Amino acid sequence: MNHSILCSDLDGTLLSTKSDVSAFTVAEINRIKPSTKIILVSARMPNAMRYIQKDLGIEHDPIICYNGALILDGNRIIHSSVLEIDIIKPVYQLAKALDIELGLYYSDEWYVEKTSERVSKEIAYTKVEPMYQKTVETLKAWEKRKIGAHKIMLMGTYETIETLLPQLMTEYHSVMNIYRSNDTLIEVSPKVVSKLSAIELLIENSHTLKDVIAFGDNYNDAEMLQMAGCGVAVGNARDEVKALADYTTYVNTQDGVAHFLKLHFKI
Repeated sequence: MNHSILCSDLDGTLLSTKSDVSAFTVAEINRIKPSTKIILVSARMPNAMRYIQKDLGIEHDPIICYNGALILDGNRIIHSSVLEIDIIKPVYQLAKALDIELGLYYSDEWYVEKTSERVSKEIAYTKVEPMYQKTVETLKAWEKRKIGAHKIMLMGTYETIETLLPQLMTEYHSVMNIYRSNDTLIEVSPKVVSKLSAIELLIENSHTLKDVIAFGDNYNDAEMLQMAGCGVAVGNARDEVKALADYTTYVNTQDGVAHFLKLHFKI
């Protein structure tokens, strides 16, 4: 097996802990990177990915952030899609009625109204600090700046997320990618992008999807694994995602990506 581009999700896939890659993974990436472009593909913001790039020694490769809504090559923006303020405002009202907190993301900016257990976990996992500001104030400022959200994180309880999810799917499915990342969390990004569309944009002038090996674990990785030349699900992946992949490797906490590369990826 030999592919010239490796695309990997981070959380639950390449990361063996909640925030870091293992020495084994670093060694395997170091082994293949002279002949392979390594592209990190995540729902994370740029600064929550750059330290991982540094650990892997791949700072000169592009990154796909926010599930494809923002693509960067160093400091150069290759692509950017945002949710407009006119869409964010009614979503905020729906969430507010259910006492669901919002996290608003634009580029390397992350805004929340207050700290919480979820926010504290996000800080620990991503090594990024948010800015604390009322959501209405953030939206006013963004309106003046003529910007929108690369991602919205909706943080509630199991019950409130259960209530909100069908409302979002009914009213906004045509303009948003709506992804429930766990029982108490919904992540929303622009409908026009995906991890797969971002990869296709990056490689359109030099490679095809047949040149790509992709790793992932969750619903937002499914399309990427299905269409890549080789799609690999980690052992902890959703069953629906495993069904679409060509291979399944060990779970992320057992260095599934690194084990697969060592066994199958020759240079």
